[in-house]
Amino acid sequence: MSLARTTCARPNVALALLPVLSLPVALLPLACNEPAGATDSASAGETGATGEPTTGDGVQQFPPIGPIVGPDGKGSFRFGAASAATQIEDKNPAVDWYVWTAPPPEGLGRGTFVGDAARGYTLALQDVDLLAALGLDSYRFSIEWARIEPQRDQIDPDALAHYDAFIDALLARGIRPMITLHHFSNPTWIDDPRDKNCANGPGDANLCGWNHPEGGPLVVDEFREHVALLAETYGDRVDEWVTVNEPVNYLLGAYGQETFPPGKNGVLTDIDGTVIAASRNYLAAHAAAYDALKAGDQTDADADGLPASVGFTQAVASWVPARAGQLSDDPVDIGARDRVAYVYHHLFVDALLEGGFDPQFDGTLDEPHPEWKGRLDWLGVQYYFRAGVTGDPGLMPLIDATPCFGEIDFGACVPMLDPSHAVPAMDYEHDPRGLYERLVEFGARWPDLPLVVTESGIATESGPRRAEVVVRALEGIARARDEGVDVRGYYHWSLYDNFEWALGFVPRFGLYRVDYATYARTPTEGATVLGEIAAAREIGPERAEKYGGDGPLTPEP
Repeated sequence: MSLARTTCARPNVALALLPVLSLPVALLPLACNEPAGATDSASAGETGATGEPTTGDGVQQFPPIGPIVGPDGKGSFRFGAASAATQIEDKNPAVDWYVWTAPPPEGLGRGTFVGDAARGYTLALQDVDLLAALGLDSYRFSIEWARIEPQRDQIDPDALAHYDAFIDALLARGIRPMITLHHFSNPTWIDDPRDKNCANGPGDANLCGWNHPEGGPLVVDEFREHVALLAETYGDRVDEWVTVNEPVNYLLGAYGQETFPPGKNGVLTDIDGTVIAASRNYLAAHAAAYDALKAGDQTDADADGLPASVGFTQAVASWVPARAGQLSDDPVDIGARDRVAYVYHHLFVDALLEGGFDPQFDGTLDEPHPEWKGRLDWLGVQYYFRAGVTGDPGLMPLIDATPCFGEIDFGACVPMLDPSHAVPAMDYEHDPRGLYERLVEFGARWPDLPLVVTESGIATESGPRRAEVVVRALEGIARARDEGVDVRGYYHWSLYDNFEWALGFVPRFGLYRVDYATYARTPTEGATVLGEIAAAREIGPERAEKYGGDGPLTPEP
């Protein structure tokens, strides 16, 4: 494997639709020239490893929890679950997704109404019991900015107190909180989808969003202040922070393809003024949040020697070159695959580790940003699918990369490694081996950067199928760790069923199933199996035999 950078030339126009967690979004592919002899590890998905993952003594064991960064945490491991505020919490008219999905005249009626989601705000303290019942030692959740600050410069003390009590409840059960600061949602005053053109320019009611030439820096400043407040309020008990979630998916959905609020579609009309401008400010926001957390969180809450450990999470996938519905060895398709993988897997990490921005998305950090350099303590890895990428044909003239998504084929869809890998609710293939392959790739590229699997899961109605995905993800993690990759934890997505963005409430990712008529939570087979593994700190031969390996997944009922 070579980790040499690709060199790319920006096309005139570019658009591709990606099978991301719950919706298609747009991507700007690139015209790349791969260095001679170089091979991107994204191709490894076709030759995924066989055999059982083990630790060095042949047993799939996991050590106790430790620091998420630092040498003292190497070799440690945590078991957790994850959620996001907008996806689970009750009615919140101050958040952009509420306005985006509420029926007119209250909202814009875009997709399924989020409404009360899973009532995760009202039932928050009861939900701690769900985590405790599983024996998990960590919970990743987001704090809804729109609840803390529903209007600009107006802080809601009741919301601060709510999350305060929730954190205390977690700690009382021995569960470490990991807080996500921005997970696909904004207060409406950041970028109001009802006024996405921002007719009057930035003001208290609408700062015009992450991409606006005047409003964007204001958003960064507001985010810094928000994060500083949370660090001051919760830093005495919280050490582990996620600044932003899946930046590529968020920015492309919100500013490229109008599948997220505020609904700006700039890929074909103004890529520089939308996606690229927003990307630059999003990176600046991460760096600003990093500094605010380091300054404001001075308490080593868990006595591991590190008051604040700061990372971000990124979506990864098994991208494979495709042509005419088959795997391809054509350099055009390989180049297209590599360009998609670069944008998704490397762009934002390289920017923060090296201190520069790649406004051309061509593999070169042309724009120096020393204020960003080194502002990344660890990386969250989030894996869900395998998909083909073709370079020719594209969706329209001058397009040089097209991933497969559902009915959007254009020669990019490839035969499944196993038909049982299909996920009907998401319209993609889940190849469990892909997680291992991405961990190995990242471990080689960034050997000093600790990795945490902050999301992994499957949308399914089958309890055994969810249990299989849990076990196979942990098998892949165990194997990567055995090969020296510094992976320090696994968080299942999600704790319970939730609002899956553009797909509404149809996909069910939860360890606990939610009855949306009563909001009752019922454990699935996946919850049972993950709880058993977390308690034993090992997969165990019986669970490995029943749920593990590389064979077919249990079909949907």
